[in-house]
Amino acid sequence: MLYRVIDASELPGLIEAFLRDYEVIAPVRKGMSYAFEPVEDFSSIELDYPTTLTSLKKYYLPPRETLFRFDAREGMLAPYELTVRPRVLFGAHACDINAINNLNLAFDDARYPDPYYDAHKRANMIVGISCSPSSTCFCHLLESDEARSGYDLFLTDIGGRYFVSIGSVEAANILEAACNPREATDEDRRAFRASTRRRQEAFDEDIPDVQEIPMLMDAFHSDAFWAELGGRCLSCTACSAVCPTCYCFDIVDVLDPSGETGSRDRVWDACTSPQFALVTGGHNFREDGRERVRHRMYHKLNGFNANHGRYLCVGCGRCVRACKADISPIEVLRFFSEKGAEDAC
Repeated sequence: MLYRVIDASELPGLIEAFLRDYEVIAPVRKGMSYAFEPVEDFSSIELDYPTTLTSLKKYYLPPRETLFRFDAREGMLAPYELTVRPRVLFGAHACDINAINNLNLAFDDARYPDPYYDAHKRANMIVGISCSPSSTCFCHLLESDEARSGYDLFLTDIGGRYFVSIGSVEAANILEAACNPREATDEDRRAFRASTRRRQEAFDEDIPDVQEIPMLMDAFHSDAFWAELGGRCLSCTACSAVCPTCYCFDIVDVLDPSGETGSRDRVWDACTSPQFALVTGGHNFREDGRERVRHRMYHKLNGFNANHGRYLCVGCGRCVRACKADISPIEVLRFFSEKGAEDAC
């Protein structure tokens, strides 16, 4: 990995350089919150932002995407030509970069190639930035508070300047042309370590650090806790809408007004929806909230880990804020922590 330092005053020039050849997506203020949106210049970007309301997932897996069009009269299929303008996703926090890494693991399966996802992935360049955790962040407990891969540049604020980790040649060339990157001094490295310590110390200590989460998910699979937690669920699917790693989708046919032509679209779906596990004949494999909520948490904290060696949940805290029934992985961690305290007694 290559490391350089640039002055904070050079960031507008870096954005200007990106805008020449890329669409730039960056955090902007939206009312009382923040969102990733296209920008035209540096002035509208908010780099000192808490976690955005929604994630960068939509730039890899859009909420609705046409796969192909069809003509029922002719019995013809017309392949849908997907053209994605090259983009720079600027200002991504480490948790969101790790979330994208998880999505890549899910979709980069040679047995089932997904050209649509791949087209978005190839079009995206990622520039990450350091953050200060809010009260609902718990990424450090799920090993997602640092981005070790998956970015082209990562900027850490070290006071009036940025410590830059360079992850790709393309990004390095743009950085070199737009800024005056220099090698880090001992003072820069000390400032970097101090910035890292401040971030680590800012997490909410009331959120329990639980070890062996996958094992505990299995051990307490039938506990009454899941009935209580699932009984609160409103099935609104807000959790999956804001989650950066939920990747379930449905395939729907959309007819034009004539009823003779239309398109086949991929749309986001959610395992907390009552219809998600409903099959032909009326049988529902997960009929109640207990089974649906448990399934979602199990996939986030156990199933994905078993297949890929990392948690699917990245601890960004979006679902904590979105859920009106106080259902989140934090509640699961607290449950496991309480069980551990009971066993200790």
